[in-house]
Amino acid sequence: MKMTKVVPFAMSALLIGGAVVAPTASANEGEAVVTNATDNNEQNQQVQPIFIKITGTIENVEKRKDSTYYTVKEDENTNVFVVNDDTLVYDNTGKEVKLQKGDKVTAYTYANKPMLMIYPPQYNPEVIIVETKEMGTVEVDFFNKELVNTDNTLKLNVGKETELLSLSGKKVKAEDLAEQHLLVFYTIATMSIPAQTPPSKVVVLDTIAQEPGETDPSKTAVQEIINNDFYEVEGTKMVPLRLIAEELGFKVESTGKGAIISKGALSYTITRGQKEYGYNKALRYFKVAPALLEPTKTYVPVEFVEELMK
Repeated sequence: MKMTKVVPFAMSALLIGGAVVAPTASANEGEAVVTNATDNNEQNQQVQPIFIKITGTIENVEKRKDSTYYTVKEDENTNVFVVNDDTLVYDNTGKEVKLQKGDKVTAYTYANKPMLMIYPPQYNPEVIIVETKEMGTVEVDFFNKELVNTDNTLKLNVGKETELLSLSGKKVKAEDLAEQHLLVFYTIATMSIPAQTPPSKVVVLDTIAQEPGETDPSKTAVQEIINNDFYEVEGTKMVPLRLIAEELGFKVESTGKGAIISKGALSYTITRGQKEYGYNKALRYFKVAPALLEPTKTYVPVEFVEELMK
């Protein structure tokens, strides 16, 4: 993110009332105990983040049926962002933009959101920010009743100039921001602890289906199957087709040489020993051909599981 312009204490009075945060004190046998900055820092380090950030530059774009896959690299690290219509994409000033190859981006996703153990790691981020040369900083976090984030580093002072939005489309007032997951855009902040800012835009993330700590039971079960039953073939993790497909609600019919799996309008035809597989009336390709690695059990590349979980 671009550097935040820090407003000296003398200037903060013009921006947000000039409040200076004093050292916190608590009563202990009649004596005030002052908590210094070092104590606060130690406490902050113990806070578990609600969102994690993944950064890098988009090097490849692959469009699929319902999503677009962006391969992002930073130094030696490679990640894949799976983006669909529900993903929020802004630049660091709060302007809605479209992702392009070469963009330097930061993705935000729930820290304990379930994900498949494949390489490169794939994320379904809630928010993606494209960094520009314009001044602007972004915070994605849970804000409490006082509109302070989880690690006590930022407090929001919402004014008439702050644009308030919500994913659900509901009208939002300042009082509706408390105890919510928020996407915050701002450019200036005081040097206090926590820093205080008059945000330019705040988006309430009120339609995200999965809250932190919640897990999709089918995804959890699938991950358990993968952890306990797999083979490595030519560097690719191979996992049992029937067990996973049925866990995800697909009907599995054996063809003698493979299987046809179907659910609703979806149909896949898998043949052992062939990299080609049928998807409805089209052809797609595995990196490694499905194989009978155990009696009566067909194994497919783990990447196919992500296809079934869309």
